Amino acid sequence: MINYIHLCTLIAFTLLMGCSQKENTENTMTDSPFTYLALGDSYTIGEGVEEGDRYPNQTVSLLHEKGYSFEKPTIIAKTGWTTDELQQGIAESEIAGKSYDLVTLLIGVNNQYRGRALDNYENEFRSLLEQAIRFANNKADHVVVISIPDWGITPFAEERKTDRGKVSQEIDLFNASNRTISEDLGVHYIEITARYRAIGAAPEMLVADKLHPSSKVYAEWAKDLSALIVERMNF
Repeated sequence: MINYIHLCTLIAFTLLMGCSQKENTENTMTDSPFTYLALGDSYTIGEGVEEGDRYPNQTVSLLHEKGYSFEKPTIIAKTGWTTDELQQGIAESEIAGKSYDLVTLLIGVNNQYRGRALDNYENEFRSLLEQAIRFANNKADHVVVISIPDWGITPFAEERKTDRGKVSQEIDLFNASNRTISEDLGVHYIEITARYRAIGAAPEMLVADKLHPSSKVYAEWAKDLSALIVERMNF
């Protein structure tokens, strides 16, 4: 009888300790959310959409649904920025010496729009991507490059009688370059340009300026990005 009581007490104690350990683990994960740095231009800052509709913010929301705890994204981006202006923006921010669990980079449309040379873009993009890797604790597999959308398909371009074929060809050259550099440095790459060309001119896919994407476009990018993070990154 004494042994039976002792056994029951031992089982109850073991179950109690197990529950306590589980609770402590969950609290630790909640207290230490992952961090995310998003670098870019108007497509990253989400010109014309609410903060929560930006693709970095939508990505974090989707990851929360999948059980990943992320802080609000740190976004260094501004409408109109070229590669050198993004570099200056990073220098003027207060993130020097900081590190992040995830870093994304989408930059180059304004280099093309302003007629900047491709070789200049290549040099500055490589420098930015190397910096992005350093921000990710030198974990290249925690860095994602997103291809440049083709703004030439938008009503904004049509109204200005833009040479759409020329824009498309140049965007393809810029994307071929940033993809090659991404592969060379071992980071992930998401190609969104082909899909954007198919949907980006639809009224519901645009904000009021008839140039920048609506939240529906960013939702697609966020879906692709969150899926890549879950399937191919070790968190």
